[in-house]
Amino acid sequence: MKYRVITIGCEYGAGGEQIGKMLAQALGIEYYDRDLVDKVVDQLGVDKGLVEKADKEAHVKYAFETSMGPRYANLTNRVISYQYQVIHEMAEKSACVIIGRSSDYILKDRNDVLNLFIYAPEDVRIRSVMEQENVSEEKASELVKYNDEMNHSRHKYITGTYRGDRHNRHMLIDSSLMGWEKTAKLILALFEMVNE
Repeated sequence: MKYRVITIGCEYGAGGEQIGKMLAQALGIEYYDRDLVDKVVDQLGVDKGLVEKADKEAHVKYAFETSMGPRYANLTNRVISYQYQVIHEMAEKSACVIIGRSSDYILKDRNDVLNLFIYAPEDVRIRSVMEQENVSEEKASELVKYNDEMNHSRHKYITGTYRGDRHNRHMLIDSSLMGWEKTAKLILALFEMVNE
């Protein structure tokens, strides 16, 4: 198999996680998303809520005890470092789909990775979040804006580039064009063709 790992960067509400799950299920391969945070929590031994915050934001500080009293460090950098290790271990272990976490950049030195970016118009993403999260249009709009800002700034912090930059992806696709299920089928067909 020429390509055994699929990375999916996605805009919040565009269906990247759901499409990724469909792909992993259809291919019979591993799927990684939120479990990356759990693995980092296990390795760092830091409160999960703090790790989740550091997973989204740059410069999240945490305290640790030393013989000289408490000291503070940038937890975001430690989370990124551990995620880097975990993502490499996952890609090495087996074929898989990895959602977000700048995994396209982290695995840039591998030649067996297919990098995708899934996006959709903002109004479509807001409707999607309303349905998925069972929230009002106002709240969904806030969630879309907040997550876009956090994900963009984190990706820029890690990579120095913008999310969805076509130079870092093999394919960018608007999931609203065909819907999530057909988008997954299109990506599956692409995956099978490049592995012929």
